[in-house]
Amino acid sequence: MKKTPFLSGLLILGVALLLSLAIGSVFIPPAELWAVLRGNGTEIASAILLKIRLPRTVLIALTGMALGGSGAAYQGLFRNPLADPYLIGVASGAGLGAVIAMSVKWPYSFWGLMAVPMAAFVAALITVFAVYWLARVGRTVPTTNLILAGVAFSSFATSLTSFLMLRSTGEVRRALGWLLGGASQSGWTAILAILPYLLIGLGILLVSGQALNLLQFGDDQAQQLGLNVTRAKTIMLVSASMAAASAVAFSGIIGFVGLVVPHIVRLWNGPDYRRLLPLSILGGGAALLFSDVLARVVLAPQEIPVGIVTALAGAPFFLWVLRRAKNQGFW
Repeated sequence: MKKTPFLSGLLILGVALLLSLAIGSVFIPPAELWAVLRGNGTEIASAILLKIRLPRTVLIALTGMALGGSGAAYQGLFRNPLADPYLIGVASGAGLGAVIAMSVKWPYSFWGLMAVPMAAFVAALITVFAVYWLARVGRTVPTTNLILAGVAFSSFATSLTSFLMLRSTGEVRRALGWLLGGASQSGWTAILAILPYLLIGLGILLVSGQALNLLQFGDDQAQQLGLNVTRAKTIMLVSASMAAASAVAFSGIIGFVGLVVPHIVRLWNGPDYRRLLPLSILGGGAALLFSDVLARVVLAPQEIPVGIVTALAGAPFFLWVLRRAKNQGFW
């Protein structure tokens, strides 16, 4: 991989991390940030940074990385520019799994929280294979079929999620905030609960760039070039769903990051998945952090769910990609 794009991605992510730590209802200047990290900060700044902002920033960054990486992988696997965890229903399916796990009322402990990403992963996996099976025509997945199948499963999952939320007592408002991307479970325990899924999912995707490049020639050509297509697709679908489920489990359903970021990276640095995947992971983390900062300041001191910000920014981009896909014959 060329070092310049990768270093640029790290730099952008670093800036986003600093802004996320500094900006909020209480602004923490860079000098105070540095003092807190060295252990010399004031008591108030240390409490805000270490107990609230740092775990939230880490969770948001990991969520964005998971969405960016899984979105790029889905687009390559389906050979479709509109594939992303939100649009094909995977996020809604994972959200349903997470809500089912939450409704069981396991104790708020590490092992209790571990059930949430596990349930989200299983539901995401069922959703992605069902959508793929319904949308597939021969060896291709037409855009129209993919969107319709995704909308159908997303509507079904959202209806069941709403039903479970309405049956809960006293948790509807909190659950709604989570569903819109409120990142309510922002403690270190939640981060540790999703970390295995995130590391395994993104780790496998990072070494799958060449396989995704071969799949762009079509299944038959990729098979002739030495790729075990069925095995590769299965592994990457499971890995992408694992990453997407880890994102949804404690951050809620956040749309369009997995669609927008890979397209921006592709326009900036080309379609080679050996570069596209890692840059989409870095870009996804940075994009969601910037969106979260915006969500904090728009109605300060109140905060809006970050999913609202990404939807407002991503919906026009989706329409542009949809028109571009139609003109290029993806229907």
